[in-house]
Amino acid sequence: MRDDLSKSISQRSDSEKDAENNRIKQIFDELTRRCQLYEEESGNGKSHVNALDIEQRVAEIYAKENQLWIPMPDLFDLGLPGPSGHENDTYVSGNNIFKVNNLLNSGGVVPLLKRVILHNIIFPETFYFFVGFTGYEGRSVMPILRQDLIKDARPATTVEIDTYMSALGFTKCSDDGKYQNTDYIVWDVMQGALSSCPFQNYRL
Repeated sequence: MRDDLSKSISQRSDSEKDAENNRIKQIFDELTRRCQLYEEESGNGKSHVNALDIEQRVAEIYAKENQLWIPMPDLFDLGLPGPSGHENDTYVSGNNIFKVNNLLNSGGVVPLLKRVILHNIIFPETFYFFVGFTGYEGRSVMPILRQDLIKDARPATTVEIDTYMSALGFTKCSDDGKYQNTDYIVWDVMQGALSSCPFQNYRL
């Protein structure tokens, strides 16, 4: 997930962000529960499939049950196609950018949602809203996220990133974009792709 740190964006209310993060957490919990149930049932005679296949199958069913499924042809309704990278195709509409994540860097649907929750806690100024899922039915699932659009953004310099992370209470612990505080390790910041993982004392 890309973060341009050089421009400020409009701040949404904390209550709106808290409600959205709680909603994402509920989706995360439900998909995790359903994946565990599927794995348990698979041990009782169902054919074996890998964890990513299970996640995608479960996510597609959940999305269709909860009106969160957006067919691939309807993606252009999100906005005009924007820049695409290794991880996301983007669509721009007004002050919003929609990111369709292909899961290549996240390890799956559930890990991506966990990363989004943690991102929103650590970096609320570049908050992600969860829109839904798209994909090729029965084959692949891709989460859709929305952020406020940062207009005329440019990649942050190393000094700007170091200064920004220091202001958030993080200490740089390597030259490859890794920072930590008492609760989190954040890495891949130098490449503009944020990942985060909690230390043992943090519970999602």
